[in-house]
Amino acid sequence: METEQVLAFHHTRPAHPVHYAGYRCQHDTDWIADKTRWGLSIDATERNALDRQLADCPDQPITVTLAR
Repeated sequence: METEQVLAFHHTRPAHPVHYAGYRCQHDTDWIADKTRWGLSIDATERNALDRQLADCPDQPITVTLAR
């Protein structure tokens, strides 16, 4: 049986225009899920970029299926 984790990102910054947010939110949450699944780290630059991009995705859940 696969193990799943759900992570929620809560951002307090106001959202920017969201004309691309649907795609961007999915891409960014998939990226985080993949990194988490495989136990990969991120550096400060990548973390800052994800924080900025996810500001347009308040309370976007991330579902991770952990690798065995």
